[in-house]
Amino acid sequence: MSGVVDRLCASVRKSEPMDASDLATFIAQVADRTLPVESITLWLKAVHKHGISVEDTVTLTEGMMNSGAVLKWDSKRPIADKHSTGGVGDKMSLMLAPALAACGVEVPMLAGRGLGHTGGTIDKLESIPGFNCALDPDQMEALVNQIGCCIAAQNDSIAPADGLLYAIRDVTHTVDSIPLITASIVSKKAAEGLKALVLDVKCGHAAFMKTEEQATLLATSMVETAKGLGIETVAQITEMNEPIGTHIGNALEIIESIEVLNGKGPSDTVNLVALQGGALLNLLNLASSPQAGEQKILEALNNGEAAKKFEAMCVGQGVDAQTAKRLLAEPTAILAQPSLKTKFRAHETGWVGSIRSMALAEIARAHGAGRFHIEDTIDEAVGFIVHTAKGARIEEGDVWMEFHHNQPVTASQKDALSSALHITSHSIKPVERLIKVVE
Repeated sequence: MSGVVDRLCASVRKSEPMDASDLATFIAQVADRTLPVESITLWLKAVHKHGISVEDTVTLTEGMMNSGAVLKWDSKRPIADKHSTGGVGDKMSLMLAPALAACGVEVPMLAGRGLGHTGGTIDKLESIPGFNCALDPDQMEALVNQIGCCIAAQNDSIAPADGLLYAIRDVTHTVDSIPLITASIVSKKAAEGLKALVLDVKCGHAAFMKTEEQATLLATSMVETAKGLGIETVAQITEMNEPIGTHIGNALEIIESIEVLNGKGPSDTVNLVALQGGALLNLLNLASSPQAGEQKILEALNNGEAAKKFEAMCVGQGVDAQTAKRLLAEPTAILAQPSLKTKFRAHETGWVGSIRSMALAEIARAHGAGRFHIEDTIDEAVGFIVHTAKGARIEEGDVWMEFHHNQPVTASQKDALSSALHITSHSIKPVERLIKVVE
C-alpha cells in the first residue's frame, strides 16, 4: 500500500492530478481502517503544504461520500440542506429545517456537536428531554418521508473515511487546509443525496475564517466542489464578530429558536434563517428569486406552519408528544434552568460599538456549555441572554447581559465579561450580516 501513498504524494508535490484508482484505494483503506496512520499523515501533510486542484478535490470528496451509506431519493424530490462553519449563537438549523419543510422542501440534515468555541446543533437538540439524534440512514429516510425533515448526528455510517481523516488532521496540524475542509464538509452533505445546498461561511474574530479573503477561498472551493458533484449550491459569507441573536448556549438557543418559530424572536436571527432558506427555495425553483424565497420562509415562521413541523420532528425523534407541545408553549418549563444568574450592567452611556463574541463563548465553554475533551459532559443550562446589540443606544446602569451558570464566576471571568461590551460616544450602524454571495 505504501506504493499507492508514495505515488499520490508525488503527484501532489508536483501539482499533477492524482491517479483516480490510487485515490479510490487510499480512501477505501482509510474507511475500513487498514491503512497505517503514518501513511495517511504523509498524504495529509502533502495536501496541506501543496494543495490540490478543484478536479482532485471533487474526486476526493466523491470517494469520501461513497465510503459509506448514501441516501437515495427520487430525482424529482426537492432534497436540500445547509452547512455553517459555526459561530457564537449560530442556531439557524433549528428553525431552518422545519421552516423549509413547511415550504415543501425535504431536509435530511446531518449536524455536528460543538467544536472549540462554537456550539453544536446536536448538543442543542439534546437539551430537549428525549430528543434522539442517533439516527441511522433508514430512520432519517423514514422521518423525511413522514415529516419532511430530521436532524441527525454525524455517524460512522455516513462518509466513514472522513471520521479518521478528521481525527488525524486534528493532531497533525493539517486542519486548516481548504481542500481537506471542503472534502470533509461536502462529502457528508453529498451523502444526504442533496439537490441543493446553501453554505454559510462565517467571517470575523469569532469565526474559523478571520478575513473575507480566507472565507471567500473556502466558500469558492466548497461551491465548486458541490457543483462538481451535481448539487446546486450557493455560499453566503456572513459576519461573525457580534453574537447572533439574543440567546447563547444550548438550552437558551432552543428557547430563542422557539420564539422565532412562534413568529417572534430577534430580527437578526429571523433574517439569517430567511436568507438561507430563501436561497434554497430559489435554487430548487420553488421561488422566483432569493428574495421571494425569503418571504415564503417568513410566512412559514409567522403562520405557525414551521412550528408544527418542529413539534412533529421532536415527536418523530423521540420526544413525548405532551412534552413537545409544552416545549412550544412554555420552553423554560421543559429545558434545564441554571442555579445562578449574574447580571452585567453598562459602565457608561452611549451606543454599543461591539460585543466581543469570543469572550462570551470562551467563558461559556469554561462553565460547561462546550467541551475541551470528547468525553466532557455538556451543561445545557449555561449561556447568556444578551439584551442589546451593536448600534443600540444604552444608558449607564442598564442590564446589557445576563449570564446563566451553575458554578461561581471568577473575578477574572467577571472582568472579561464586563469588558466584552464596548461603548462609543457616537451612533454607529447595526451589524450587517451578509458580506457577499459566492455562486
